[in-house]
Amino acid sequence: MVPDVVVAPEFALAVCGSVLGGIALGTLSGLVPGLHANNVALLLAAGAAAAPGPPTLVACAMLAAGVVHTFLDVVPALALGVPDPAMAASALPGHRLVVEGRGEEALRLSALGSVLAVALAVPLAVPITSAMTALYPHVVANLSFVLGGIALAMVLTEPTWTGRLGATIAVGASGGLGLLTLDAPVSGPLGGSTLMPLFAGLFGVPVLLDAMDGAGVPEQDDATLALSKRSVAGLGGVGTLSGAAVGYLPGVSSAVAATLALTAVPGRYGARGFVVATSGVNTANTVFALFALFALGTPRTGVLVAVDDTVGTPSLPLSVLAVLGAALAGFALVGTLGPSYLRLVGSVDPTRLSVAVLGLLCVFAWLFAGVLGVGLLVAAGVVGLLPPRLGVKRAHLMGVLVGPLAL
Repeated sequence: MVPDVVVAPEFALAVCGSVLGGIALGTLSGLVPGLHANNVALLLAAGAAAAPGPPTLVACAMLAAGVVHTFLDVVPALALGVPDPAMAASALPGHRLVVEGRGEEALRLSALGSVLAVALAVPLAVPITSAMTALYPHVVANLSFVLGGIALAMVLTEPTWTGRLGATIAVGASGGLGLLTLDAPVSGPLGGSTLMPLFAGLFGVPVLLDAMDGAGVPEQDDATLALSKRSVAGLGGVGTLSGAAVGYLPGVSSAVAATLALTAVPGRYGARGFVVATSGVNTANTVFALFALFALGTPRTGVLVAVDDTVGTPSLPLSVLAVLGAALAGFALVGTLGPSYLRLVGSVDPTRLSVAVLGLLCVFAWLFAGVLGVGLLVAAGVVGLLPPRLGVKRAHLMGVLVGPLAL
């Protein structure tokens, strides 16, 4: 007997409308520096009760926003904070490509890394989630050792003993900052989270300060890829598998996972390899974290915390469809909006732009954490200045989460 198939065109249209709304919000959060998809999701969760339709639709919007954000957040990351060419050697990998006039290529590489991650993560999520479900009790029981081992492995990625000492200082300073501030009682007009000012201070403020005397975004060449299709696919696979660790382990960021993964990748890929792998990790994380929510009942991202608070465990088929639709939209939006964003930023004085963005970060810190949030932004900014001065990777600053969780 063939089962009846129920078609509900009204509900299907409502789901499409929710996904499109999430894509719009994810585009906004991705292109505005300092605004994270987590913040948008938490605001959606707060207004879920007043939203028309079932909470499942709000969950679809949150998931779509989170996925699109992982595609588009590379755009301001590449366009803002570009240093003087003389300082390019110590700049972020993406900024080095922008200084070389290869910003549009970096955008294309990032979009490819993200869309490959979704294409690979969806079929891999079932077997990997099954394996992690069996391993998870042992990971939780030994979480301090696991995170401590990850921090040690990160330190050992530095090629010299001087660099390893600098990495240890960066991990210790950011870990101490996290211990002192993560649970601070903050409250702002739009929420009460210390994560926004801490992360903006650690990873945003120092880049902007160092770029105030920079030359801004130079003229960019075409987007022709310097990597072969096979290399891009391989790096996307590395990012996808690394994203599994981010999806199931607390405190492990995309940059940490990509840095560890790239130790097994030939150095000839350089900044391009880092862009592809990091983008892949960032987007794959949203897929694996979604399956982790279903299998383990533990939300691993701010977006999924908001989804869990709103609807509990959402419909898996609807969630996957929302992720796939948002991924296709995000891929198209990077190619459409990214080059124009680079040209627009390149036409603005870099000092004035940096000051304006720093002011915007202060406003967001106040909105999400009040006056104390602005103080946290400043304190985190001071700690964030350490890695480039010590000649080590900024990913060591993830000690802000790894340290408190390990202890």
